[in-house]
Amino acid sequence: MDRPIRVLVAKPGLDRHDRGAKVLARAYRDAGFEVIYTGLDRSPEEIAEMAIQEDVDVVALSILSGAHDVLVPKVIRLCREAGADDVLFLAGGIIPDEDRPRLTEAGVAGVFGPGSDLDEIIRFTRENVRRKVPR
Repeated sequence: MDRPIRVLVAKPGLDRHDRGAKVLARAYRDAGFEVIYTGLDRSPEEIAEMAIQEDVDVVALSILSGAHDVLVPKVIRLCREAGADDVLFLAGGIIPDEDRPRLTEAGVAGVFGPGSDLDEIIRFTRENVRRKVPR
């Protein structure tokens, strides 16, 4: 039997605005995903460790602080260094259009700003997740 897609919804850095992350986590849960929410004020190291420990398929990073160019690539690098090559990375929050190519180059598959359609995020996630081979 196939397991649900596992998503880690994370708030890196000192960004205290978590409403969007909580709304996304609930939408994923309501769509049948298994969701782990990190809570606030997580370091890239903590997020990467949680992603590895929880064996997630997706890491969805929510950032409104403007630190996306530093924090998102660091989370991705740490996850990859730990062997999580099959994880889908998503970013959301206030991310200017001119920063999106750098995030894509760092490994972000999709960027979703405020007001993004939740059904579209769920569809995108389902279509792009790289499912792990059962152990």
